[in-house]
Amino acid sequence: MNDKELNALISLLEDPDKEVFDSVKSRLVELGIEVLPELENAWESNFDSSVQDRAEKIIHEIHFRDIVKSLKKWIQKKDKNLLEAWFIISKYQYPDIDEQFYRTKIYNLVSQINVEVEQTYSELEKISAFNKVFFTQNGFRGNTRNFQSPDNSFINTVIDKHKGNPLSLSMLYIIIAEQIGLPICGVNMPKHFIIGFEDENEINGDPIKFYINPFSKGAIINRQDLQVFLKREKLKEESKYFTPCGNTAIVKRLLNNLLHSFTFKSKKVKAQEIITLIRLFKLS
Repeated sequence: MNDKELNALISLLEDPDKEVFDSVKSRLVELGIEVLPELENAWESNFDSSVQDRAEKIIHEIHFRDIVKSLKKWIQKKDKNLLEAWFIISKYQYPDIDEQFYRTKIYNLVSQINVEVEQTYSELEKISAFNKVFFTQNGFRGNTRNFQSPDNSFINTVIDKHKGNPLSLSMLYIIIAEQIGLPICGVNMPKHFIIGFEDENEINGDPIKFYINPFSKGAIINRQDLQVFLKREKLKEESKYFTPCGNTAIVKRLLNNLLHSFTFKSKKVKAQEIITLIRLFKLS
């Protein structure tokens, strides 16, 4: 479709006939992300609120379809990169996110932390050095005041505001640790996601040497602490709560956190779209 034909199609957004609009909408959504610049221009240049609303809905649907497509591809990959998935999901709320900008921010954090970690010897000293740069010098912390906010789950807002929920802080910690060679993994504890320092030798059959709680500024905890937590929460102790989880489990939990946040905020349409993304994992 050339520019003239596309503009003619977009002009039909002003047509009051619902059947005409439905036909136009289907065609534009089918054309996909290539028509977004013209749709965005139509939204900016038209002062008719009904036309703006129609354009906005079509833009969102095109973006959402692209997210579904990207997440499907990620699920099918053997090497499931955590940062890649986080960008895909963050684009649900922030479709114009500048990936390179935030990759550079992460690279700068990696560089700062690596300088400190390289000067240490023991594993606990390395984590202490990591925590000093990440939490004390850069000010990352748990968002205790607005714990239910969806923004706690998006990479751009977590980096911009230097705060997040247990999962998002853990994800950023894992991504940085991987780049500096620290064997940090996710631990899918119920109600409170944490991370662990993996034990390659698995002394006594335990794959985790010690646990770290990024929501509490990197506090070191042990298995007994987790057992006490489970008992206090009246949860049955299961082996999966003490062992590493893969990136698929982390991303599914990220989506479930978003579902909870949007439900808490009474954002029913957004909650339903997140359910659609969650279901992609069941189809794979």
